[in-house]
Amino acid sequence: MSPPGRRLPVTGRVPLLPEMIRLDLSERGPSALARSATVRRWAADAAIAAVVTAAQVGALASWHHGRSAAGPLAYVLLAAGGASLIARRRYPVGVLAVVLATTLWASSESAHVIYLALVVAFFNAVLARKRAAAIASLVIGYAASVWPWLIGQSGHPSAAFALGLAAGLVFLLSAAELIRIRSQRAAALQRSREEELRRRASEERMRMARDLHDVVAHNISVINVQANTALHLMDRQPERARSALTTINDVSKQALVELRSVLGVLRDIDESAPRAPSPGLARLGDLVDSAAAAGLAVHVGEAERPAALPADVDLAAYRIIQEALTNSARHSGGTTATVRVACGDGALIIEVDDDGIPRPAGSGFRPTRGNGSGNGIAGMTERAKSLGGTLRAGPRPEGGFGVRVWLPVHGSEP
Repeated sequence: MSPPGRRLPVTGRVPLLPEMIRLDLSERGPSALARSATVRRWAADAAIAAVVTAAQVGALASWHHGRSAAGPLAYVLLAAGGASLIARRRYPVGVLAVVLATTLWASSESAHVIYLALVVAFFNAVLARKRAAAIASLVIGYAASVWPWLIGQSGHPSAAFALGLAAGLVFLLSAAELIRIRSQRAAALQRSREEELRRRASEERMRMARDLHDVVAHNISVINVQANTALHLMDRQPERARSALTTINDVSKQALVELRSVLGVLRDIDESAPRAPSPGLARLGDLVDSAAAAGLAVHVGEAERPAALPADVDLAAYRIIQEALTNSARHSGGTTATVRVACGDGALIIEVDDDGIPRPAGSGFRPTRGNGSGNGIAGMTERAKSLGGTLRAGPRPEGGFGVRVWLPVHGSEP
């Protein structure tokens, strides 16, 4: 035995689920991911600002090379406008105003200024849904170009220039709106995919919870009954006690195999280990034997059953019968149960009845909705609904408890 306060080492290859989740969250927490994304965005914005600034200043210097040099103020203004693009995500309107002012001021110092930073700031404002500010910048830029005296320049542009510039600005606005619409559609599609992934993960968790409940509840019930039997008969009837312990050994092995199969979904492990196929109605005899070991005699009614069932329907039928027999053995107080499985009109029909404590006359069959404190009926109901079927469960007028299940096999209607 290990000393107090010391945990025994885990010998299996599957770590505990809470520990797996804790380690995953500690290694990749949401705050760390958010900080990493923020750093990447700032690095990208800084790179864009540096490239735009270098292009504008370089183009101005190249144009005046060998000619009269542009004033230093023009270079400072272009550099300031390009550098302000670093904050374009957080302040799209403010950055657009700064770039517009510096660009127009620089154009009053030199007639050969490229408007690359202004175009980037304009597109950024449109993508940020600041259309009013973006359109206002177009109007101000158009007015400054058509009437250059507004920014201290001389000259009288022709009507052809004014019309061509207007057409170019309209095209620029249309292109920005098209990019914005496509960006919004891509974001909506991404959100839809993330919601679908979350929905599937939730459904998978519910399915695994049902499987764990079915496996644990059924097998632990048998082990509990047999353990009590062994304790009472160990001294008086050792042979029966030995038989009970043998049953506990067999049932615990089967439970471990099924638990490993369920937990193996969490991590892709032990692929080389042999596994039993998914349980189905072909293993109905195993449920009968397990119920008998728990003190419940089960009779299987003779009925025409389909030669082959879809895997999900076959598994759901097995799990529902398993849970129904577990409830009968633990809660009904009866000693006998009857299972009937039949196929008709493209559907699988299951009935499980036991001879538990009789109800008062006139109580009737009161279907439950699976919203009680227990998980058994709720799990059976969820299994049936997930396949488009129905389930009713409740006390019978003649006594005992009954479960009625309808599961579609080929898309039929109840």
